[in-house]
Amino acid sequence: MAVSEKGFLLVHGALLADPAKRRGEPTDVLIEDGMIHSVGTGLTAPEGTPVFDASGMLMHPGLINSHTHGHTGLAKGMGDKWTLELLLAAAPWIGGSRTVEDKKLTTLICAAEMVAKGCTAAYDLYYEFPLPSRDGLDAAAAAYAEAGMRAVIAPMVADRTMYEAIPGLMDALPDALQAQVARLKLMPFEQTLSAIGDVLKHWRWSGQDIRPAVAPTIPLHCADEFMCGCAQLAREHGVGLHSHVGESKVQAVVGRQKYGKTLVAHLDALGLLGPDFTAAHAVWLDDDDFKRMADHGASMAHNPGSNMRLGNGMFRLRQAIDAGCNVGIGTDGASCADNQNMYEAMRYASMLSKVQTPDPRFWATSEEVYKAATIGSARALGFKDLGLIAPGYKADIVFLDLGSINWVPHNWSTNQIVHTEDGGGVRHVMTGGRLIFKDGRHTTLDLAKLAREAEAARARLEALNAEWHELYLKLEPVVASFCPAIAAQPYHLKRYLCDAPA
Repeated sequence: MAVSEKGFLLVHGALLADPAKRRGEPTDVLIEDGMIHSVGTGLTAPEGTPVFDASGMLMHPGLINSHTHGHTGLAKGMGDKWTLELLLAAAPWIGGSRTVEDKKLTTLICAAEMVAKGCTAAYDLYYEFPLPSRDGLDAAAAAYAEAGMRAVIAPMVADRTMYEAIPGLMDALPDALQAQVARLKLMPFEQTLSAIGDVLKHWRWSGQDIRPAVAPTIPLHCADEFMCGCAQLAREHGVGLHSHVGESKVQAVVGRQKYGKTLVAHLDALGLLGPDFTAAHAVWLDDDDFKRMADHGASMAHNPGSNMRLGNGMFRLRQAIDAGCNVGIGTDGASCADNQNMYEAMRYASMLSKVQTPDPRFWATSEEVYKAATIGSARALGFKDLGLIAPGYKADIVFLDLGSINWVPHNWSTNQIVHTEDGGGVRHVMTGGRLIFKDGRHTTLDLAKLAREAEAARARLEALNAEWHELYLKLEPVVASFCPAIAAQPYHLKRYLCDAPA
């Protein structure tokens, strides 16, 4: 049966995952022109409406990745013992020398994995050096369109390198390395703002729910004037603003030294916080920061896999929820979380809330985690019609095979989505009522062809970036000793939302 975005389609026979009920119950979904028309049993559909038989399956809304980096698809598995700062030092090696075709390919790798693992939309902070380009971001958008996903794509920008942003780091490098690092100097922010404006002015993908945004990468890596310029551009064009805030302890310590206040307090003073602002990671935020974020209606993107992988710490999910913050869940990029599996991200989010205290009263529930990965992430992306299987929402639906070992037995639907599903049970995926993944295979992508192209690109880029690899090997021992020394400094978070220990 051909499934179309136009006309009616009746989904019949599936169980609907509902946090309000322990086990999903048989539910039909009538789809009209890619939108959910009605949900229930015994639905009346127009004569001739095709029926999609979903018997033996559990359906849930497409998961939504609130923070990733499409440019990292080709860098999967390239590092091991990396802190965030070591990852940033490796960036020219793992991401350099890309053609426009590479920029589409690397994004398509990420998108293909997300679709296969039940994710239908993503917030992608996409990096290009030395400037964001219309062609490069158009290529990334084309990748999401080809995979059948929805996305928000934000050029990720800065006007200072890490070596300029972290006091003393440049001076810690030998003179020869300082000269090499100087080649990485970024463009004056006026040029970067002009390049972003050009991208936003010529964006052509919004009709396919692939929207632009703006991402000043890390506050410390951006002059205040630049941060405000990014915010002004975002507001002029009605798009989102997304930044890595308090990801590592290095950022938190240096931020307080530089601004005399927390990073969130500084962003608040600049007027950057609002409903369209998302703070990625937010590990080193205190309770006053949570209150500021909640008061402004801002969002946080919780990336538990990356936070553990890079040794950055544990986001306080329970406290953020209790403060009234909107929290989405993300995978982060393939270079620092290694996969784009939102089921894994949910499971990590649940477990990380538990290891912070032995008192289960302060743990996040599986229902809260499930909601964060759906409607919480949708809000962070700026979509009001994603994240639920309900009338008026887009028909982005994932069908899990109840014959998969993950569902033997099926005791508690949303709890098992969070704690036992790993992507292996994904049978079909729809966006707008169109099957983009059917019977465990992509309908819009040739995965074997993608693998061949990725391997050819990997070999070519390895040779082209050999010089940057050598530079990284020289930088690694300096960065690996200097930055942890900063992180060893005391940094006290104000905590009063609950009595649980940190």
